[in-house]
Amino acid sequence: MESVNIKELNDRIQRESSFVDILTMEMNKVIVGQKHLVENLLIGLLANGHILLEGVPGLAKTLAINTLASSVDARFSRIQFTPDLLPADVIGTLIYSQKSEQFQIRKGPIFANFVLADEINRSPAKVQSALLEAMQERQVTIGDETFRLPEPFLVMATQNPIEQEGTYPLPEAQVDRFMLKVVVDYPKKEEERLIVRMNNTGEFPKASPVMTPEDIVRARSVVRDVYMDEKIERYIVDLVYATRTPQEYGLGSLSSLISYGGSPRASISLSMASKAYAFIKRRGYVIPEDVRAVCNEVLRHRIGLTYEAEAENVTTENIISEIINAVEVP
Repeated sequence: MESVNIKELNDRIQRESSFVDILTMEMNKVIVGQKHLVENLLIGLLANGHILLEGVPGLAKTLAINTLASSVDARFSRIQFTPDLLPADVIGTLIYSQKSEQFQIRKGPIFANFVLADEINRSPAKVQSALLEAMQERQVTIGDETFRLPEPFLVMATQNPIEQEGTYPLPEAQVDRFMLKVVVDYPKKEEERLIVRMNNTGEFPKASPVMTPEDIVRARSVVRDVYMDEKIERYIVDLVYATRTPQEYGLGSLSSLISYGGSPRASISLSMASKAYAFIKRRGYVIPEDVRAVCNEVLRHRIGLTYEAEAENVTTENIISEIINAVEVP
């Protein structure tokens, strides 16, 4: 691609991405700290990918996606996953009307732009698969009718990492449906002091709509236009391949720690998330730093650990760090 085209593309992306600052400011009015969470929500939204969140209760996970929905003037619904939940409670069902003497379709909470699936590992496999099918196909079948889900459609599922009793962990194949897995950490001391003060005074700022769902759909098509060089494409494939065959990259010590690596879906997600990250940074092209910035979130849930790794307290983050340091940067 000629440099003049890159310049034109860069100018266009800078114009088109001006809303990112406004949207971030609007969310920061409500959410104290958690910049990492807000940034990853925007990446998922712009890259058309769903997000799996892991963190202890009370870290503003629900508030974050609710605020995003308010800022985009979109429909938000929250589903609290429990062991007695049924697939019909998520996607909807047919209800018999005595008045009309026929079955009527009642749509479930999945029919929203932003869906929060709270504590997804609390419900049985049947309910999880109903949600994950809707995420993948972007449509729902009730009775003999199929309905398209609204655009944009973003699912943010949360997992509580501290309670494993009475939970149904998501199978690896289903976890792979999520583009990003974000680990939410505790706020800093100063941030927590501010949160306490806001709660004591009872002054809670509200997010105002600064965008429409149509703006998001339009922005997604612009994100796809962000330029990615062949060298960056090769770099992405190398990073994912290193999770499958680490010995080819001089990482033979990892072979006994990895039971399986990332699928081609990992490569696709890594490239789309890198483009979205470049867009958020107001750039019309992807650089290696963009790939490295999103690498942990994209690969964290796509690498299987062996018993040996667990015995040695090796985490997927340790493995990703080693891979990033070993794979040659273009």
